Amino acid sequence: MSVRPAGQEPDARMLTEAVIRLHRALRSSAIRTDYPRETLPMAQAELLQVLEEHSPAHIGDLTARRHLAPSTVSGLISRIVGAGLVERDVDPVNRRSSVVTLTAAGREKLAAWTRTHKDPMDTAYAALDDSERAVIAEALPVLFRLAEHLDEEAYGTDLG
Repeated sequence: MSVRPAGQEPDARMLTEAVIRLHRALRSSAIRTDYPRETLPMAQAELLQVLEEHSPAHIGDLTARRHLAPSTVSGLISRIVGAGLVERDVDPVNRRSSVVTLTAAGREKLAAWTRTHKDPMDTAYAALDDSERAVIAEALPVLFRLAEHLDEEAYGTDLG
């Protein structure tokens, strides 16, 4: 267990609370839209996001990037292959393994899911004044670094 300097606990607790509230608010706003949340669960959307950036990908790569068990990723991949959102093919380099690739239907579904979650954030962000938006813009790189530190601490890896 690491020892924190005095005064950091309330900041960490408040940051955790803010992240939880943001997540809950985004999830709730998506439920209230015309895009039913259950048509693309968060875990599937996250895999599609990874594939959008890193496609084709091996199951092991997806497992490492999302910090999930191989059986979990395989199950998710089976569901999204069945839905036509990704394709599973033989790896042309190593014919004993397979790779998954995002399909056009997967890109469309991910784009709709992204819009559903982005639109409420755009509206809320626009309600802030210029100085508040500047604070958020300045904090974003630090928040991404914080997430990287949390990943490294929890999983002992840096996936960049």
